[in-house]
Amino acid sequence: MIGHLAYAAGSPCPTFVLDAARLPREEGALLLHLAEARRYLASAGGAHVLKIALVEPSTHPMFDLDYRFVQALPGAPDRFDLRGSCGHSILSAVVAAARSGMLERLVPGVRIRVNVLNNGDGVVCEVDRVEREEVRFTVTFVQPRPVPFGRLLPTGGPRTALDAGGERVEVSMVASANTYAFVDARTLGIPDTAALFDAGDELLARLERIRSAAARLLGWDPDGVFPKIAAILPGADGSLSARAVTVPGWHPTIALTGAVCLGTAVRIPHTVPWHIARELGASDGLVDIVTSGGRTAVSAVTAAPGWSGEDAGTGEDGGSAEDGALLWASVARKRVTFQGSFVLEPLSHLQFEEVAQCLALSGAA
Repeated sequence: MIGHLAYAAGSPCPTFVLDAARLPREEGALLLHLAEARRYLASAGGAHVLKIALVEPSTHPMFDLDYRFVQALPGAPDRFDLRGSCGHSILSAVVAAARSGMLERLVPGVRIRVNVLNNGDGVVCEVDRVEREEVRFTVTFVQPRPVPFGRLLPTGGPRTALDAGGERVEVSMVASANTYAFVDARTLGIPDTAALFDAGDELLARLERIRSAAARLLGWDPDGVFPKIAAILPGADGSLSARAVTVPGWHPTIALTGAVCLGTAVRIPHTVPWHIARELGASDGLVDIVTSGGRTAVSAVTAAPGWSGEDAGTGEDGGSAEDGALLWASVARKRVTFQGSFVLEPLSHLQFEEVAQCLALSGAA
């Protein structure tokens, strides 16, 4: 079997991309194969690669690529979390799929439509620029129909009080691209951007405890990865400063799904990000997110209050139409570098015949 590595700028590590059609469909057997792949990757110096993307051409007429994200967890090669998604890995998967011939050649203007199997998201990856080893994208998370804000709040309200190891903390939990818990860093004693970016293990541990409390509230594994968590506060020049947690520590920037979720949360009345955005005078349109590793701009497009939930097909379980609904969210200027392909020896029995023959003729197998 052939494995591919690609790195999206801003991600904590490269993504390991595999052809889903060559792997078992049953979850137990699939994870056994992925554990073998992780052991092999670690033996070659790739223990830090904790993101896995499983891709294949989509059978759905609206999509080009089916994508499933697997978050590998540190500590043992057979530890995984299958609950969430990863925007950086989606882009890495698109580049690897095009390099392997699974998709058409990437040229400026091409749009690759990705079906995220983990959560049902539809993601449009539009190619802006192509160089020898790098591709630049604008990424849009598109809703098939307007999603009422109420359905984006997994706890049922814009803010939730959590008991995190004896500490009572108010967060906003928002589910858009991934589920995130957003906390105002100032309520944790962090006064400004400099202090947020300089904070070390103490703040990291507090955020991990808050994240675990949020997971328990949702009935999820508190030792997993989801929901994600980020501390935010007002930045300079109308920007919003953010520091997020990933596996196994601080995120170097902010996840692509985190940017999308934060951009969406800014538009949902009475959430923590909504209040901070109003302090900044940046409650509508483009949100400029500043992290210790760079800047990300995200724009969430919503239907205005008073939109027709009936037209959106909502009905009894559709949520309130009073505050509006999410249509789509976009992030521009994302860069992906293709790092190469290799034969995954422990899974070599899963190679399709044509590749096996070519490798044998070349002497590479």
